Amino acid sequence: MASADLERGGAKARRANDNFYVNNSDHEWTSWLIPIFVVANVAVFIVVMYVNNCPKNNLGFEGGCVAKFLGRLSFQPLKENPLFGPSSSTLDKLGGLEWYKVVHGHQAWRLVSCIWLHAGVIHLLANMLSLVFIGIRLEQQFGFVRVGILYMLSGFGGSILSSLFIQKNISVGASGALFGLLGAMLSELITNWSIYSNKVAALFTLVVIIAINLAVGILPHVDNFAHIGGFLAGLLLGFVLLLRPQFGWVESQYLPADARVRSKHKSYQYVLVVVSLILLIVGFTVGLVMLFKGENGNDHCSWCHYLSCVPTSKWKCDN
Repeated sequence: MASADLERGGAKARRANDNFYVNNSDHEWTSWLIPIFVVANVAVFIVVMYVNNCPKNNLGFEGGCVAKFLGRLSFQPLKENPLFGPSSSTLDKLGGLEWYKVVHGHQAWRLVSCIWLHAGVIHLLANMLSLVFIGIRLEQQFGFVRVGILYMLSGFGGSILSSLFIQKNISVGASGALFGLLGAMLSELITNWSIYSNKVAALFTLVVIIAINLAVGILPHVDNFAHIGGFLAGLLLGFVLLLRPQFGWVESQYLPADARVRSKHKSYQYVLVVVSLILLIVGFTVGLVMLFKGENGNDHCSWCHYLSCVPTSKWKCDN
């Protein structure tokens, strides 16, 4: 909870300040975009399973379809897809992220379409629950425009980094966009640092949550590059989109004309906005240029593959 300095300005300023922060609380905006995103993801998954049509297309090499009572919506054999979902060929056909088709097949639209696809029910549920818990709160605080921009650009950034480093597999999921929202939460806390109480505890908690989620990404079959790309894009976008006026600015509008008026934002916030915008433009530009030139990110970073998978005695990362 933020703390206010209300010593100057009297009752009128105090009422103005109270009204301002009530209006900027969790109840200022009604969240409708995030629920629409959830419905859209579920609807797309149903369409994917309908097209997949396991009873007709499964050749039986890996076993029979799972949940056959669902008809053509039944899942692929668990040996093929343990997440209760479609085949990889169906995901590929409907827009999964595949490096060769993006670069050499002129199908750049896959950088966006893959965000709306999921590998299975488990994958979908995990992402949609995260989206509800993270996204609704952000939309209530900052509105659908800024959260929508954050979600889409973060997902796009995650797709770019994933394509640069993972070029032999199909990647799908909203994880990059979700990590972008987490990154934006972190930058929002940093850029609005002075208006929060318990800021150190909040920062520690958020960093731990982010670290745990990124650590999960080093398991096999998890596209951690999409997570990292989405997180970095969201972090920088948060500095640009999630500024809050400083305490003291609202009540200063009601002070006498000859009184000193506080600035709406602090100087470090403006610096963060400029630096973040520059890094965003440079990052997206360099990433897209490298991608469409057919560059492999691993050629420029010999150790980066460990960010997505760490081999152990129980699994190998080249499978």
